Amino acid sequence: MYYKNDVLRDYQQEMKVRLFEEWNLHRNVMVQMPTGTGKTHLLTAIVRAFLHRSDTQVWIVAHRRELVEQIEETVAKYGIKKEDERVNVMSIQWLSRNWKDIDRELGLIVIDEAHHALAETYRELWERYPEARKLGMTATPCRLNRKGFTELFDTLITSWTISEFIGKGWLSVFDYVSIRANSVEQRLIDTLRKRGADGDYQVKEMNDVLNRRSSIGRLYESIEKYAPGKKGIVYAISIAHARQIATYYSARGVMAVAIDSKTPALERKRLVEDFRRGKIKVLVNVDIFSEGFDCPDVEFIQLARPTLSLAKYLQQVGRGLRKSGNKESCMLIDNVGLYRIFGLPTRKWDWKAMFEGRIIGNAMSQARMENSWTAPYLPVENEVQDDELEVVITHSQLMETIKNKESVASEKEAYPSLKAHYDRQSGLWGLRRGERMTAKPQYVEVFDTKGDWAAVRFEDYRMGIVDDSGEPRIRIDCYRKLKFLKEDIIAVTDNNGNGFYIDLKVNRTYKEKPAVLSFGSVELLRVGDVFLSRTKKPYATMRGLDINSIYFYGFYLKIPDYRAPKDCKLVDAVWSTLFDVFACLLEGDDEEAYWCCGHLADRSIVVMDGNGNYYHVEKGKRKQYIACNAPQPGEEDFDTVVGRLKEEAMRRAEKTYQQQQLEEEQKRQKRLEEIRDVLPFQMGLKWGLKLGERIVVPPKYRKILPPVGYYCAYEENACQWGVMALDGKVVVEARYQEVDIECNGTVHLTVIPGKVKTIKL
Repeated sequence: MYYKNDVLRDYQQEMKVRLFEEWNLHRNVMVQMPTGTGKTHLLTAIVRAFLHRSDTQVWIVAHRRELVEQIEETVAKYGIKKEDERVNVMSIQWLSRNWKDIDRELGLIVIDEAHHALAETYRELWERYPEARKLGMTATPCRLNRKGFTELFDTLITSWTISEFIGKGWLSVFDYVSIRANSVEQRLIDTLRKRGADGDYQVKEMNDVLNRRSSIGRLYESIEKYAPGKKGIVYAISIAHARQIATYYSARGVMAVAIDSKTPALERKRLVEDFRRGKIKVLVNVDIFSEGFDCPDVEFIQLARPTLSLAKYLQQVGRGLRKSGNKESCMLIDNVGLYRIFGLPTRKWDWKAMFEGRIIGNAMSQARMENSWTAPYLPVENEVQDDELEVVITHSQLMETIKNKESVASEKEAYPSLKAHYDRQSGLWGLRRGERMTAKPQYVEVFDTKGDWAAVRFEDYRMGIVDDSGEPRIRIDCYRKLKFLKEDIIAVTDNNGNGFYIDLKVNRTYKEKPAVLSFGSVELLRVGDVFLSRTKKPYATMRGLDINSIYFYGFYLKIPDYRAPKDCKLVDAVWSTLFDVFACLLEGDDEEAYWCCGHLADRSIVVMDGNGNYYHVEKGKRKQYIACNAPQPGEEDFDTVVGRLKEEAMRRAEKTYQQQQLEEEQKRQKRLEEIRDVLPFQMGLKWGLKLGERIVVPPKYRKILPPVGYYCAYEENACQWGVMALDGKVVVEARYQEVDIECNGTVHLTVIPGKVKTIKL
């Protein structure tokens, strides 16, 4: 039924076959494919195949007039010319105005960006052409208003996940940086209370709160740090916000333009073409390039507009995930904390549930916040966190994660899941994996299975959890029902219909459903206003503890707690008090919570357990016993051991610091070598440094002289000269009347006429 001569990628061909198979059963089908995976190419192949077997006409309907010409150009590349009267591309607005002039028979209606199809203007298509087949194409079949698409479409076909597309090389890898939870910008966003008609943040309130010079300054600092000289798209709140951003960036040497709904069509086309050719570095827009925009060599996406819409989030970041020959990865700069709402773009979404309207197109439901909350990976405690942003994941870490997931998926396929098996002869239930029986029939009932575990009712009618071989792990009394929840929590329903919960990891019971929170590799349970450990020896935090005060530092979780025992000794008794002691959970240690007695120079820590034993803990290593509060004869005391550890840690820290400095210097020398051909350029009255079209040093100096080697002289104020490296790092402060740099790195600095100071760089 389908036309085989289209040059389609494997996943596109698969989607095409699946679509025509669904059309044998259903008339109206929606197709979901991530942004950047070639929906328009697939659309064209489907239309060609449809026309090959039918003489009827085909409409391709877009929700904005700007997309019509773009779709026409794209389908023309694949053989469907504008002159072919059997295929018409039009906007829904044009159709709404011209229904009375249209009288033709249609065989197929394709709706581009079909997540907009719930608007009343689209329903006319179904009413006027009930017999025509409908195809909805979208990357995000979801809405904020909990409305599904089942009134219009009979079924949904989903493609691979974004993670799978990246893993197979069809989409670009990315680096992701986001504002911190306690950043200035996040605190401003947290004040937003008003909602628009679509359920998203109200534009006016967002504009009032965030369209300020200080916030725009932080946006600029972000791209200067994480995407200097790169080509990218900024998503702004409003037309005024977009224009302010473009003006601010351009004034600092970043060629940026704002494009919005008021930009004339010809002007918009020219600006987009200049962007594609690289004459313009940054396009700042308001919802213009969220859908349909195709420019594969976009090197960064900057999110400057808060949103509660999953569709908006994925459409925006998706503009940067298209593959391009020279693009190693795309930098996603999240200046509005969308990562904390939606997670990474590679997260797996339940599109079917959203299509059916069972869940809404955001990630703010209470259940998800409680059960899927993941703390960002925070830097080591000794590091100064004065940066508004943090690196969530690098492109190399992303690829490693994707490969690990693929490996786990392969292993699961080779290892059949555990299932209940009913034995008719005995009337009892057993367990099996595939064709292999793992536990003989011996249970009155099997309630649930998960991983290597099964929830069962024994022959004495008590209940419990057994492993796949039938070995009991937990036994409890006779109740009505058992069910596995996420994260090894078991829900128990008693004989009165009331529920309680068991933590399978430690076999502890809770009346209230625990929320499992992950901090790096360490987990806590939240029950009411208390956080609880999942260690063999239970630990509970102080009541009312703020979740933002709990930090993961790479190998331990810091928990503020002022209940430290009085006999807890301190690493630095002079500068510390018991109020500096805090509770901590160690990575890979499920014994108990510890009291942290202090840090050493190499960032390792000393902790005390509940029995007064002290341990030295380093990242990636098991804890090592060092002393106790009641040492045996001949055993070293705490102060002696810690004194020795301090000296050893100081030597390791110094060695590590020197190695880091050497590596940083080597990297810097490599960067300087790459930009040694920079030249001074003037913009207005100010001077900067430029390598081709790439601005290396923004124009902010009164004058810059041509470079000599890796350095050049710069004038900051009248007759105040200094020396900077080619990357803009100031080597000699600007306070000299003249500067003369020689090729061998010797610099002559004129303090006053006749007094010259000579230094070696």
